[in-house]
Amino acid sequence: MSVNTSTGRTLPSTRRPALLAACAATVLLTVSACGSGTSTTTSKDGFAQAAQKDGALTVWVDSTRLAAAKQYQSLHPDVKLDIVSYDGDANGSNYLQTKVQLFNRTHKGWPDVVFSSQNNEASWAVDAGFAAPLNKGLIPSATLGQFAKGANDVCTVDGTVYCLRNDLSQAVLWYNAPLLKKFGYAVPTTWEEYQALGEKVAKEHPGYLVGDAGDSFTPEIYLWASKCGANHITGPKAVSVNTTSEACTKMAQLMDVLIKKKSMSISGVFSTDFAKNEADKVLLMPGPAWFGGAVFRDTLKVPAQQIAAAPIPQWQSDTSPSTGNVGGGTWLLSQHSTHIKAATDFLTWVTTDNAYQGEKAPGYPAYAPAAENWLKAQDAAGYFTGDLGALKAAASQVWPEWGSGQFSQEAIWAATVKPGMTQGKSIASLLPAWQDSIVKYAKSNGYKVSQ
Repeated sequence: MSVNTSTGRTLPSTRRPALLAACAATVLLTVSACGSGTSTTTSKDGFAQAAQKDGALTVWVDSTRLAAAKQYQSLHPDVKLDIVSYDGDANGSNYLQTKVQLFNRTHKGWPDVVFSSQNNEASWAVDAGFAAPLNKGLIPSATLGQFAKGANDVCTVDGTVYCLRNDLSQAVLWYNAPLLKKFGYAVPTTWEEYQALGEKVAKEHPGYLVGDAGDSFTPEIYLWASKCGANHITGPKAVSVNTTSEACTKMAQLMDVLIKKKSMSISGVFSTDFAKNEADKVLLMPGPAWFGGAVFRDTLKVPAQQIAAAPIPQWQSDTSPSTGNVGGGTWLLSQHSTHIKAATDFLTWVTTDNAYQGEKAPGYPAYAPAAENWLKAQDAAGYFTGDLGALKAAASQVWPEWGSGQFSQEAIWAATVKPGMTQGKSIASLLPAWQDSIVKYAKSNGYKVSQ
């Protein structure tokens, strides 16, 4: 016997095949009749949607994206928003994944839309049944087609897009233009020139810096740009790891030389020590697009008309320009949302609308039309000296063979390499330990590893 969920009466077993056939064919699926649970769902836009209802739209954001959510609320007063601030999974904290696992067990609590500072959330959020497919009806193909080339690759699983990229975090070479001119130096275009300049700065202007290697995202700036094959995701659960190739070792050795000569810091750009002792000593600084505002303007308080951007250096022997990427972040919409229309509207606005992305966003927008507007807005604001054309060029030069696996490279570097650096060990000497740690983390997350 089975139960008719609309009446509570038992149905003869002879009617069960018809009921099961109806469950498979109809658009409306009553989960308690077809499986476990009690909620009525609708098969639409590529997934089974929960029954929709009125109520506040729950949006999780990090502290930086809090302004975006508040701006949306002010521009859409008819939409009820419950804005929740969390760490944004910074440094690979896995907070979101941990909470989703809890919500999946308790069958409640999921946010409607969530921002993550990490680009690897799709690697678990799809299997966990959390991320909703976006290119099956929710987001028009015309809109998706205007994101920068490759921007949403980290969100795509088997051809289905499960999140939208917030901003591109391509690395460039930031520099203090008047200070560089005062010292009589030229902007380096190769890593060889960069190292030579770093050594010269250490000798002629001790205390001044050409870079920083103190953050957990350091490998994403230097090693990624050098085409170090430490993190090549080759399949849904496969990764190639080689941290001792020439591409890795020569960059590590370059950094070691400059760290030893003290023209490259190991404090970390957001540390109190860096802000207190080195804020006015930055001559050059390889870093992502968001360094311009978040680091130089907002954290280090460098005055206007000093900071400029140039292409990140390339190895003399390399004819194919490459750069790294630090974060950028993604927006996900929950399959469990009971406010899908409102959630989709918010998701579309926060990733594409000029009101935020084109005019207010701190980083280079992943949505190309907004990026053009953003560049104009930066020029009009007058903080940077010169244009930011280097950012636009670098947007298409991020080396594609550094992937976004389920494990966090930032967490691995912070646990494995950073402590050794603090103890005075060279980065080159720590490369084997870094490889061992990556392999361990990858295997613990179910990855097949090739070395």
